[in-house]
Amino acid sequence: MALSAGTLLGAYEILAPIGAGGMGEVYRARDTKLKRDVALKVLPEAFAKDPGRMERFQREAEVLASLNHPNIAHIYGVEERALVMELVEGSEPAGPLAFEDAWKIASQIADALEYAHERGVVHRDLKPANIKVTPDGVVKLLDFGLAKAFSEPGGAASADAVNSPTLTMGPSVAGVILGTAAYMSPEQARGKTVDRRADIWAFGVVLYELLTGKQLFQGEDLTETLASVVKDRPDLGAAPERARKLLEACLEKDPKKRLQSIGDARYLLGSGIADSPPAQARGTRKLPWVLAAAGVTAAIAVSFIHFREAPPPKPVLRYTIAAPENATFLHSFAISPDGRLLALAVDVKGKRQLFLRAMDSLQAQPLPGTDDATYPFWSPDSRYIGFFAQGKLKKIAASGGPAQSLCDALIGQGGSWNRDDVIVFSPRLGGGVIQRVSAAGGVPADVATPKGVAALPEFLPDGRHFLFRVGGASEEQNGVYLSSLDGKENRRVLADVSSVVVSGGRLLFVRENTLMAQSFDFSNGQARGDAFPAVEGVSVTTNLGYAPITVSDTGVLLYQSGGVGGQNNQMAWYDRAGKLLQEVGDAGRVLDPAISPDEKSIVFRRQPASGADLWLRDLARGAESRFTTDPSINFAPFWSPRGDRIVFSSNRGSGVISLYQKAASGTGPDELLLAGSNGKFPTQWSRDGRLVVFSEVNPKTRLDIWVLPMDGAAQRKPFAFLHSEFNELYGQLSPDSRWMAYTSDESGQREVYVRPFPAGEGQWRISISGGEQPRWRGDGRELFFVGADGKIMSAALKLAAGARPSLEPSTPQPLFATHLAHGPADNVLEYDVTTDGKRFLLDTTGSGSAPILNVVVNWDAGLKK
Repeated sequence: MALSAGTLLGAYEILAPIGAGGMGEVYRARDTKLKRDVALKVLPEAFAKDPGRMERFQREAEVLASLNHPNIAHIYGVEERALVMELVEGSEPAGPLAFEDAWKIASQIADALEYAHERGVVHRDLKPANIKVTPDGVVKLLDFGLAKAFSEPGGAASADAVNSPTLTMGPSVAGVILGTAAYMSPEQARGKTVDRRADIWAFGVVLYELLTGKQLFQGEDLTETLASVVKDRPDLGAAPERARKLLEACLEKDPKKRLQSIGDARYLLGSGIADSPPAQARGTRKLPWVLAAAGVTAAIAVSFIHFREAPPPKPVLRYTIAAPENATFLHSFAISPDGRLLALAVDVKGKRQLFLRAMDSLQAQPLPGTDDATYPFWSPDSRYIGFFAQGKLKKIAASGGPAQSLCDALIGQGGSWNRDDVIVFSPRLGGGVIQRVSAAGGVPADVATPKGVAALPEFLPDGRHFLFRVGGASEEQNGVYLSSLDGKENRRVLADVSSVVVSGGRLLFVRENTLMAQSFDFSNGQARGDAFPAVEGVSVTTNLGYAPITVSDTGVLLYQSGGVGGQNNQMAWYDRAGKLLQEVGDAGRVLDPAISPDEKSIVFRRQPASGADLWLRDLARGAESRFTTDPSINFAPFWSPRGDRIVFSSNRGSGVISLYQKAASGTGPDELLLAGSNGKFPTQWSRDGRLVVFSEVNPKTRLDIWVLPMDGAAQRKPFAFLHSEFNELYGQLSPDSRWMAYTSDESGQREVYVRPFPAGEGQWRISISGGEQPRWRGDGRELFFVGADGKIMSAALKLAAGARPSLEPSTPQPLFATHLAHGPADNVLEYDVTTDGKRFLLDTTGSGSAPILNVVVNWDAGLKK
């Protein structure tokens, strides 16, 4: 029964029919959640009524959904009895085409088949109707592998029915795909078991049709067509001569004699672009060979004359590109090894996600399913992007489709991918460890455990050794380290605190606001000679010494001058309507603002190229003074309710982030409050002064909320408030300390909740469609938070504590857009609010223009070798 426009299947709204076939009806539909159009293939009713068959189909669909290739239309999922697939705009290829044009299509088909065959998936129904060519010339294979998904387990195929014009399994299994007669291999037509060689046969048939515009196997009816496939030796005389050897290899009726791997197809083509000339008369056949030999001799002579001449230098091309429209913060970016695509982790209107930009395009497009993404990096074949989000290491195909979680990475700090599909990565902030995991996913293993904060690894060309940056330790321990997958090496090779990228025989890194190039001997892991400047005005960023540079294997360099994100942050006061009241201090790398209880001072973090210190500012006088002086990363400051002390985090000493406190006057020592093997950072000092709320990074339970009593040194025994398999963070006690507001991702995205404290029944969700960074008004009757769209939200609360605590939240209302300097993945509070809830101190991106990236093509041309 046809579905009418407007009908809903799950989250998908039917827009219009596209077609119908043995697998059911196909519709154009709208994904109401992700706001994109998809192809919805509604399966035959026979499937919906057979749970066993649907279960098997689900399993097969999961396998097919794992195929991520630019020439394969992706399967997004199964919704009720419908298959959700990528909607491909384009047309079926049709011949006759010139060889060059036909091969542009056929080579993309071959690439897709080779990719799938290597993963054990066979198409089984390759034909022009299952091929689309987009307006940009990109080939997409449709219905990949669905023949198997629709077949009976272990059933033998019979071909006694036709369905427009795809054959079905027989009267007992109506609508189940076997194949299409004119494109079936002989073994497929006989109902035998098929493998990838059936696809190779169909590839040959399709290529012949593209070249000649004629169907290779024909008959007046189905029986004659199948008989022709099984018995007739195809006449390939109409095909160009240079393609015949390949066609003959693909169209061998015996699978054992047929071409065994589609990847070998290109090697069977004749040489040259043009077709071979007509055969010469017998008496003149040797002439071309004589001429060819003479040509070779002449070429040798010419090269002998000119071999000493230096090749002309490659031209250096420089230009700039802008981040996506409305971008406020560019966290990190990476160009693909082939130099064709650029992945950017960027904040747009308060939401961070990955954007993908073709280097020959004027615009970047968002990649759905990459919310909160940081530190993108590429697979060596430029097909996949690795990144970190929601406490996971993930990957996504550059061609689109769902992101796949590979393993836990609580607060990932960079990764690198080698040709053996091994990824090395830094899994958590403050953890002195680099781990490895398969690019297919699995349980990660430690490969390097230095002191300090290990981050931003980069594979060397051999794929066994890698470099990474260590910070937060002593001056003698900070720097760039070399290690190996077997863990046998771990030594410092550079004293610089920048991340590095490998380009040719050099390392690129940042030193004193300059992009430096260092020759490097990869055979022994030693620097050669002195580093020399390549580009001025490039500085590391607030992201753990992240150098805002990326280089492709083809020599395309991108960098952001002046640093990325946090270079021009601006602290400022805003009212509830979002009106700018006053800027606070100068723009720069300023973060984590916190208002003193008397609202006369603030404490904040200032982060130079190395380390990070806390500073105090007198709001009336505008005077600033340095609060911490240890050469480490100090952050997340919060005032005691009397304003006499400040609690904060630091990774001094061992490199593990611990809790410290210090007198607000700046005098006296920094006192260690709480240490341990897991990183910790405070989120509040309670209004009554008794408790410090902090987050802890636990490798097993991710981000947890803990509480440290402050009544006396002897009683300072922390206890867990929330620790589960989800991320819980931003703990904020109400003014009376009877309620805890916090953020959790238990629903699949970050939301704001409130629970009784220290214990009690009930949990109330305050935000509706995403939220984090909660803050209480001084009387506890209003809760502020940052919504998923980056706006400050307000929710009025009616609270009743006691034996049966209750809470009545109002519908959250937006107050104003924030443009906070750091996105949600940074896990720090980037705003504060006065006790009366009328003024907000925000750390914003300032009023500057969108981030700009500089591009240099053939960047190393002319540099000293």
